[in-house]
Amino acid sequence: MSDGDSGTASDHEFTIRQARESDVEHVVRFTQDTWGERHGDYLPDVFADMVASDDERQHTMVVDVDDGDDVAGVLQCVMLSETEAWAQAMRVNPDYRGHGLSPGLSRAGFQWARDNGAVVCRNMVFSWNVAGLGQSRAVGFGPATEFRWLQPEPDADADPDLDVTADPDAAWAFWTASDARDHLGGLALDGDESWACSELTRADLRAAADRDGLFVVTDGGTRAMSALAYTYDREDEGGTETTWGVYQVAAWADTDALDALTDAIARDAADRGIDDTRILIPETVECVSDAAATRTPVSDQPDFVMAADLTDDSLF
Repeated sequence: MSDGDSGTASDHEFTIRQARESDVEHVVRFTQDTWGERHGDYLPDVFADMVASDDERQHTMVVDVDDGDDVAGVLQCVMLSETEAWAQAMRVNPDYRGHGLSPGLSRAGFQWARDNGAVVCRNMVFSWNVAGLGQSRAVGFGPATEFRWLQPEPDADADPDLDVTADPDAAWAFWTASDARDHLGGLALDGDESWACSELTRADLRAAADRDGLFVVTDGGTRAMSALAYTYDREDEGGTETTWGVYQVAAWADTDALDALTDAIARDAADRGIDDTRILIPETVECVSDAAATRTPVSDQPDFVMAADLTDDSLF
């Protein structure tokens, strides 16, 4: 079942189509408790905005049930660059599981992405979400990389022991030669689409430098780099608003360089009024133990990035 196609199962007719405003209440209802108490689902808070968006880079689709009676599934695909697509918000309504809806929905997303020039489509899955990992593999995604979040606390008094500059060319040279880039397959957090990964470019680093968000540790050569992707405000259930600073990636040569890098980011975050930080780092023994050795907070579990090769006709 591809975008616009329909099929039947049991007593229902399913059709994949563009999401519309009338779908919002259905999607909010079945995503309120996606992962139970373990992890809240962001989709109920953002789906209305996804539907209302006129951004041509994105395509939000649903599996319609019986001509608008209900929604059985949802998926959004976004073009991150001329050749990279990102799949997100993939959900299947528990009331309609077992009808084989996710492969058709995924194929519709792949087709839209390929029609728009993408040769790869990626997604992100929590490492503990075994069902989500299995579903991703079943519809054509393969393993790409894994990462964690480095989370230095904002500190206006942080004072790096090494020099920190904002040289994008030095940052690019260090990144392209780093083990971090090899492990991550060149990926970092995208600067425009929240919680999406795309290939980090020299232009991304120059843009970060232009907005005073590039951090390059130098001492006898370049020894570490990181770049601010974006900040955003989030309100918790109690009404308290928190400002998050999200950094595209970090790479470093040794623990001294990491210490200086996190000090620079901690000071900058405090200056920007950021309450919490997240920096993408490779999920490797060396990187995670370096964070531990420098007493820098790091997330408890990794996240996985999967990728589908859209030049493979067997996916369609």
